[in-house]
Amino acid sequence: MKRAIIVGGGLSGLTLAYVLQQKNVGLDISVYESDDRPGGKIWTEKNEGFLCEKGANGFLDNKPRTLELCKILGIDPVRSNENSKKRFIFLNGKLNALPESPTAFIKSDLLSWRGKLRMLLEYNAPKGPDDETVADFIIRRLGREALEKLIDPMTSGIYAGDPYNMSIKSCFPRIKELEQEHGGLFKALLKIRKQKKQHLRAVKQKEGDSKVSVAPGGTLTSFFNGAQTLTDTLAEKLGTRLNLGAEVHSITKNGNAYQVHTSNSTVEADIVILACPAYASAGILKDFDSDLSKPLSDIPYSHVSVACFGYRKEKVGHPLNGFGFLVPHIEGRKILGTLWDSSIFPNRATEGYALLRTMVGGAKSPDIAMQTDEKIISMVFDELKPILTLKADPDMVRIYRWQKAIPQYLLGHSAKLKILDERLKAYPGLYLAGNAYRGIGMNDCVENGYRLADEIIASLST
Repeated sequence: MKRAIIVGGGLSGLTLAYVLQQKNVGLDISVYESDDRPGGKIWTEKNEGFLCEKGANGFLDNKPRTLELCKILGIDPVRSNENSKKRFIFLNGKLNALPESPTAFIKSDLLSWRGKLRMLLEYNAPKGPDDETVADFIIRRLGREALEKLIDPMTSGIYAGDPYNMSIKSCFPRIKELEQEHGGLFKALLKIRKQKKQHLRAVKQKEGDSKVSVAPGGTLTSFFNGAQTLTDTLAEKLGTRLNLGAEVHSITKNGNAYQVHTSNSTVEADIVILACPAYASAGILKDFDSDLSKPLSDIPYSHVSVACFGYRKEKVGHPLNGFGFLVPHIEGRKILGTLWDSSIFPNRATEGYALLRTMVGGAKSPDIAMQTDEKIISMVFDELKPILTLKADPDMVRIYRWQKAIPQYLLGHSAKLKILDERLKAYPGLYLAGNAYRGIGMNDCVENGYRLADEIIASLST
């Protein structure tokens, strides 16, 4: 029986291990995780009646694979409520609701009339190069005002990144594909809208068709006891295959097999999958192949801290009837945005209380995330107080600091992936997995885990 070792017990590694186990392809599978807990940056913590997410707080239900995995595992996802559709941008010193229709957008104060008219020119904007920064793409197609007031906060919310350095092709591949396939975003939306109408008519005639493929943006989905429910369940299913507190330092080649050197022992394997962060994989491969290690070490990560504030509702003047808000960089604030977790999911706060989760730091202000707890708490409170009319100090405070939180897909990221893919051809049985390559979200980790499982299984038959 061939042996496969997966390095990293985050969502990517756990999904891959579970799928390979379920496929029953005759592999002896082991997962090595350096931490004393599984899950990586999916980490839920219960504090004083509040359910705090240290990292990812859920996934969108517009991609069926994660929902399929939940069904197989026997866990029930919980979709966010109607409040999740009400999102805000903090602009010009106040919260502005994101419009939910073209008419509402025209009437809104988010952009000036000049900015709105500039967006209309997108219909005739020329196609751009194969890849460019997010900023260059948006400025060319929609204008600078749309970038600064709409897209900049969105990139902060998803990647904690800087649109002036991020790759549009790697960060938002579907948007770039729409331009290349249809000649523009508005042209693509018109065609997609027509296709959806046809699809909806077909759905009415077909019982049981999932709503997943219909929702354009999807609904944020998690679990009653938090996002960690998914990784905990995967870890439980793996049982003794999962080794915690086992750090992998390096690998070497021994004939056709690999030797994996851990903090506890040296283990031989036919297949090795590095499902840890890119910088950790770079360290493991440093002495094995510098041409593999270098591109991995060149993938940067943004520093982010999460500040969870728990409040009695009467201490918050704002009704918190929404998802939360993001802050454009041009506003000159230090926080990236705040999610009103208890307004969109059950069991995030006890009755009569509210949970606010604020992100600070990111690619533009990494040092802020690394400040002391006291400075972060004071800064977040001072910025939230006038926005949400906070009437007192929070009843519960937790600060979660991630020195290397989110991988940044900078311009040239796809070229790095090509180098890695080409170099890996020299090492059959060696693979890379995780969110540093082709998608950072929970859906991406699950989908890529399934895809890699299929690739590994196919290699076994050759």
